[in-house]
Amino acid sequence: MYAYDTITEAVADLKKRGYTHDFNISNNRLTSDKLDAHFGHDDFEIREVYRFEGPSDPADEAVVFAIEAPSGALGILVNGYGMYSDDKNTEFVKQLHERIRLKS
Repeated sequence: MYAYDTITEAVADLKKRGYTHDFNISNNRLTSDKLDAHFGHDDFEIREVYRFEGPSDPADEAVVFAIEAPSGALGILVNGYGMYSDDKNTEFVKQLHERIRLKS
C-alpha cells in the first residue's frame, strides 16, 4: 500500500499506475462516462483505499478509491464526506465502506 499526503498526490500517482478512468456515484450506482457503464456496489473490485482528513479544512475530508471494473478497466472514485457528503448517494457510500471493513 502507498502513503500519500494529499488527495492530489494520490490521484496523480494512481493515474500513473493505470487508474485512468474517472468514476462517480449517480443514482446509487458507480458510473463512468468513458466506459458508458454503471455498476452496483458488488459489481466491481476496490483495490486500494486512501482516507484524507483535513484538520483545518473540511474540504480536505475525502476517500480515494482505486477501482477495477468487471472489464478490467481501472479508475478512481473520490468521495467527500463530512459536511460535503452527498445525501442522495449515502446508501451506496455506506455499502462501499462496509466492503472496506470486511476486506481489512
